[in-house]
Amino acid sequence: MRRQSTALSCIAVLVLATACSGGGGEEDGEGGLRRITAGAIPIVDVAPLHLGVDQGFFADRGIDLEIQPGSGGAAAIPGVVSGNFEFAFGNTVSLLVARDQGLPLKVFANGVSSNGEQGADFSAVFVRDDSPVETAADLEGMTVAANNLLNIGDTTVRESVREAGGDPSDIEFVEMAFPDMVPALENGRIDAAWLVEPFTTAALDAGNREIASNFVDTHPELSVAAYFTSEEMLAREPELVDDVEAALQESFAYAEANPDEVRRILGEYTEIDGAALTDIRLPRWPEAVNEESVGVLADLMLEDGLIGTEADLAALYR
Repeated sequence: MRRQSTALSCIAVLVLATACSGGGGEEDGEGGLRRITAGAIPIVDVAPLHLGVDQGFFADRGIDLEIQPGSGGAAAIPGVVSGNFEFAFGNTVSLLVARDQGLPLKVFANGVSSNGEQGADFSAVFVRDDSPVETAADLEGMTVAANNLLNIGDTTVRESVREAGGDPSDIEFVEMAFPDMVPALENGRIDAAWLVEPFTTAALDAGNREIASNFVDTHPELSVAAYFTSEEMLAREPELVDDVEAALQESFAYAEANPDEVRRILGEYTEIDGAALTDIRLPRWPEAVNEESVGVLADLMLEDGLIGTEADLAALYR
């Protein structure tokens, strides 16, 4: 339980550090629209958010949306709690941990889901091509990188290890930014890396070998992340949250129907080059959260000690 307390204390410190900076959303943005800010890590998962700005789905609802990049869901939580972001994109494990600690967050829209394809999902675990590791079970006793610890990466990797017949209890997970993982893998600083697109394709292009589809191993329709806001924002600005949700739903439908547009917009907010854009694996953006899959994650989190009691899933959703 010490590991859980340490990770959550870091969230609490970040919340306190930013709590005095105030919220946005009151100033007029471009064209007299209401300016609001969203926190979102610059990965493939949030392509619909950028498409929503690009296609005018937010502007149609009177919103001038500014997207602030971050390192992951755990980092976005303090921004929402403090009011620096009106809403943010965060993985479901981060949000369940935050709710377990009493942070006043609510999911109001789905974020991204696994595409359900073994060996072709947008999330995967990689080793060097010359590694002795053949399956996830062989990761016992090895060092695996994830962008945030005690989070959706290590939680789902542990499940891949279990599904392959291994014991994940002695894996050493190390925190590392996604762009640093492939170089660290190649120079032997780590034994394996958990990656999502566009870094999944980068790892393949560099000659590394995929050994597990950790999201698919956990649930074939895993709701990986969601868009969330604070209880205070919901109480104070319910119509604004409704408008954001409506714009997101339109953005999800557009992304699902126009994969070429997803690849185009990725070239504008990531550093993916033209050749890689045609190869990256896309996730899915269904309309609703798969609550069963979130329940599976919650059970794994309890088993692994990320939360101390059974998750109140109903309290997570708007």
